[in-house]
Amino acid sequence: MFNHEKMISLLTEKLSLWYEAVIKNIPNLVVAFVVLIFFFYLGGVIRKGVNKVLPKISYKRSVNNLVSSIVNIVVILIGVFTALEIMGLEKTVTSILAGAGVIGIALGFAFQEIAANFVAGLLIAYREPYQLGDIIEIDTIIGQVTNIEFRITCVTTFQGLEVFIPNKDMFTKPFINYTSTPRRRVDLAVGVSYRDDLDKVERVTKDALSSINGRIDDIPVEVFFEEFGDSSINLSARVWVHYNNGNAYFQARHEAVKTIKKFYDENGITIPFPIRTLEFGNSLDVNKG
Repeated sequence: MFNHEKMISLLTEKLSLWYEAVIKNIPNLVVAFVVLIFFFYLGGVIRKGVNKVLPKISYKRSVNNLVSSIVNIVVILIGVFTALEIMGLEKTVTSILAGAGVIGIALGFAFQEIAANFVAGLLIAYREPYQLGDIIEIDTIIGQVTNIEFRITCVTTFQGLEVFIPNKDMFTKPFINYTSTPRRRVDLAVGVSYRDDLDKVERVTKDALSSINGRIDDIPVEVFFEEFGDSSINLSARVWVHYNNGNAYFQARHEAVKTIKKFYDENGITIPFPIRTLEFGNSLDVNKG
């Protein structure tokens, strides 16, 4: 038969042993807690020191942030393991280190996409193909880089939308960094009337584009006639402008269209409307008799 008194006695004895163990280890627990707090504080201090020193050695801000974060984590981990040693949990430390390797392999297979984004984030931080504030275009997304993390890059579009792009895509897919190329060419398609003097059209178009703000003076304006259209002779006008912010290109194109229209009006050059022919069918004669 089951002996309740024996069970209660064993339980009481076990609880008593645990109580005595806790009482004996209170000093160690206190010391371990103090050590842990100290290492958390030390990690923060060292991180601040690293953030002050690294900019003098490396100009790559993202790499500097990565290094300072890793240093902080390493210091905290040293504190955790030291606290466990003080509490007499040496075997626990060994088990944690052994288990970390097994867990790391398992997580690598389970979260390959996350791991790929993380590795890509590290490579982006080191190579810096783009930085905070750069204007980039990837796929159909155009905007300013507002945040770079280990897993994602945040791009704010010109419409004010935040787009979170996986770093693997930012590292493997082709993208355009407009900020790293501070000069852009504005291409405009224009049509003029068949009655206009083409030499005059070419001269007036060049004069118009040469007068816009932000034009790069050492690159000449180009005008090329391309084809005979249905109702106009079509040409392509090209001008290079400085690209110093997100709206510079759009502003230059806006001004170029207005200026060409103004110069054409002043010089009697016509931009014709498209011609449409409407057919209403055959008319019917109605005989009255």
